[in-house]
Amino acid sequence: MLLYKTTSLNALISPYPTRLHSYNVNGSMSFPTKPSLRLSQSQTPLSRRSPKLTRGGDIRINRNSHKTPNFTVRASNETPPVLHFTSSSNNSKLVLISSAITVTLAVANRVLYKLALVPMKQYPFFLAQFTTFGYVMIYFSILFMRYRAGIVTGEMIGLPKSRFVAIGILEALGVATGMSAAAMLPGPAIPILSQTFLVWQLAFSALLLGRRYSFKQITGCMLVAFGVVVAVASGSSADQMLSGFEFIWPAVMIISSAFQAGASIIKALFVLLLLPLLSNLKGIPFAQLPSYMKSGAGCLVNIGRNIPGCNGAPLLPLLYVTMNMAFNVSLLNLVKISSAVVASLAVMLSVPISIYVLSLPLPYLPEGASLSPFFLLGSTILVLGLVLYNVARPVKQASN
Repeated sequence: MLLYKTTSLNALISPYPTRLHSYNVNGSMSFPTKPSLRLSQSQTPLSRRSPKLTRGGDIRINRNSHKTPNFTVRASNETPPVLHFTSSSNNSKLVLISSAITVTLAVANRVLYKLALVPMKQYPFFLAQFTTFGYVMIYFSILFMRYRAGIVTGEMIGLPKSRFVAIGILEALGVATGMSAAAMLPGPAIPILSQTFLVWQLAFSALLLGRRYSFKQITGCMLVAFGVVVAVASGSSADQMLSGFEFIWPAVMIISSAFQAGASIIKALFVLLLLPLLSNLKGIPFAQLPSYMKSGAGCLVNIGRNIPGCNGAPLLPLLYVTMNMAFNVSLLNLVKISSAVVASLAVMLSVPISIYVLSLPLPYLPEGASLSPFFLLGSTILVLGLVLYNVARPVKQASN
């Protein structure tokens, strides 16, 4: 049997490693080869060989001689399993690394949220304005660059915006009331009370959108609510986390989660418009708002002035804004390379870690906070509820 020299056979067949099989007229014989295999030189000029592609994907090379039988070369484009395993392993490592980064940024974001309100304790509404308009400027600049690059089209920009009015109002209320309450509450209570967001979200989507949830999801949501109650309202008066704090502030924090559950974007204008209404909650007369905003700006800048009560500004507020943006970008990237369920679980994991970190003595919060057994029990129940809810989410719903 004669074999032909095929120096460009791989180029004709496939870029993948191939398996070659040779046949003769008296029988068949097959053998595996490497892509670099060279077959023996034929006496027939290359110009007289006419490779033909059969319907079965075979390449048939014929020699124009009645003495030499034809033979068939079959190409297999199967990817070696090691390449598949390597790709899957690399993707798993990428998801794991991205999840760890997201958890770290989520914890830092929650901690800096409280620390930023230490120097701005008397000016939470000003800080809400500063962060909101800062986000608008930065995100608009990114949108403008993507639009100039052609990534964002005119059709995307032309999306009807009237439906976002209610979203902007709710988000504005959520930001302003949340910062107002967080400035007055102990650090560990903030991530606990913020988890009522899930309860509000499930209730609103069921009532307004008619969405149906599985029994496991409802059970997980109920565990979250029960965990919040156990964490902040159980035990003796001395052991309660919110002992000594006015009831209005945890109530405002819970209400802020309700506002945020119904909104997500376009909030800057409405934070400004709702400022007179929200100022009354803080006991600031409307006529004193200009003076309040001026004092808030002075406290935020606080460079070389050493204004009493503003220690830590502007470093802590700027760190919070930066960390919040980094966390959002990291979370979006994690959703992109994995799924919404993985991203939700990563954010959920940051809750108990944030509670622990906020209970420690920190810069500008040297007193720390003691965690009672009931608070730890409630936190554990809450985390179990979050896990049950996220794991029970259907794949299609999670992808959406």
